[in-house]
Amino acid sequence: MDKTLVWLWLADAVGSGCHYASELLALYPDPAELYDVLRAGTEAPPPCLTPRALAQLQDTTPFDYEERLDHCLLTGVEVLTPDEALYPDRLRDLPDLPLALYVTGNADCLNGRRYVGMVGTRRPSAYGRQAAFDLSLAMAQQGVVLVSGMADGLDSEAHRAAVQADEPTVAFLGTAIDKTYPASNAKLRRAIEKSGGAVCSEYPPAYAGRTTGTFLARNRLIAAQSEALCVAEARTRSGTLNTVGHAERLGRPVLAVPGSIYSALSEGANELLRTHRAEPLCAAADVLRLLGVGEETESPVQQRFDPADVSADARAVYAVLKPTPQGVDALCVLTHLPAGRVLAACTELELAGGAEAQPGRRYVAK
Repeated sequence: MDKTLVWLWLADAVGSGCHYASELLALYPDPAELYDVLRAGTEAPPPCLTPRALAQLQDTTPFDYEERLDHCLLTGVEVLTPDEALYPDRLRDLPDLPLALYVTGNADCLNGRRYVGMVGTRRPSAYGRQAAFDLSLAMAQQGVVLVSGMADGLDSEAHRAAVQADEPTVAFLGTAIDKTYPASNAKLRRAIEKSGGAVCSEYPPAYAGRTTGTFLARNRLIAAQSEALCVAEARTRSGTLNTVGHAERLGRPVLAVPGSIYSALSEGANELLRTHRAEPLCAAADVLRLLGVGEETESPVQQRFDPADVSADARAVYAVLKPTPQGVDALCVLTHLPAGRVLAACTELELAGGAEAQPGRRYVAK
């Protein structure tokens, strides 16, 4: 049996944005084992499965998904599952990671690059459009992969800038992989795919399931794939701020373009700055500096950090630090250590040269 069929069987049953996806994979890293358990009926099913998901798993088999997989192969839709190398590494730590990700374009661009999210209102001002495009273009020219949702407005500006720079860009859809929304972005989508970028969705071709909340669900993927999230222009109540919430939950730094105090379109971005939830974004250099893009490499004579020289707590924190800033809360979750011990470990790592503090008590590996 093709293992991809088993992943499709499982992904379809639990649905997109499944909050217990990682818990389920911790119990059954290979979904074929879960299939065998349910078919044999000799063991109790995982308690995290909802009754609806369990009923669908028992009423279907992986072989029911052969037609879908064949259709994907024939139409150039790649199916990525968590056991494959091409699956985006930055999505693996999500508790609600996609169990099947449908991709058109070039899936190679989903790993091994530097990623920045650019989001904002779908009905921007001329100022917002120009800011999103110019900032995105400058970052793309430095090799950064822009991540967004291919929606009307500022999402599209980010993708267009990357295409103009002839650099890959990643778009996450809230619709079926074979549906471009809005339809007016069909040309932009083709340009993204042609320029080495990727269009991704949790929803299969001809998806006919629930559509409520699918765009909000995809926002977590934009935030997760991004090392930093940029807000070009946003109202106080918008899907953009939903993406910001996901970025904060994941420990991703947020930057916002300051806007006019007289513009309702900038109220959300200005509020992020006023409440210190975001750093000011006035030039692409603000993001590039945060990522360390373009900076000189470490001097060969500089003493290198050795994890063996620090305490067990510091080694545990260092093991989960990344090149992008993470907050203390996120480090507590990853290390299972209390906040006091995490802070002490971060201080120890700073002194030893293994970590660097960023604004907002965030830390990065050095």
